[in-house]
Amino acid sequence: MGNAASELLSGKRFGQFVSVGALGAVFDLTVSTVLTVWFGVLAEVAKLVGAEVAIVVMFLVNDRWTFADEGASGVLPAARRLLKSNLVRSGGLALQFVIVRVLRQQDVTVVVAGFDFWQVIPLPIAILASMLVNYVAESLLTWRVASS
Repeated sequence: MGNAASELLSGKRFGQFVSVGALGAVFDLTVSTVLTVWFGVLAEVAKLVGAEVAIVVMFLVNDRWTFADEGASGVLPAARRLLKSNLVRSGGLALQFVIVRVLRQQDVTVVVAGFDFWQVIPLPIAILASMLVNYVAESLLTWRVASS
């Protein structure tokens, strides 16, 4: 297995990436909730702001921790990586939207104690799919582990 493949399949790096994603989820939910509940911002707008805050936080942590040994140093290279990360993560959000939309359109019910869990089951499926796509895309496009 080549160096790039072993870097991509690194359990340590993937674990770091997932941990950073959990941190991003906290920022996303906190910002979205505060904007909606305390400031009366439309939930959809608050979600976009929360997602962008999370993307920036995740980039900063990933750049300094998960991928600290990748990418050129300096403000301009970091700004390019931030732009790439934003594009990758936006693609991940679009993928989540499509997956949730497609799965919720299926004629499926999973009723437990009177609640149809199919209403929420697509959400973690979409998150998992986008996490895997984001990890590979961030590794290859943002931090370019394959070119190391």
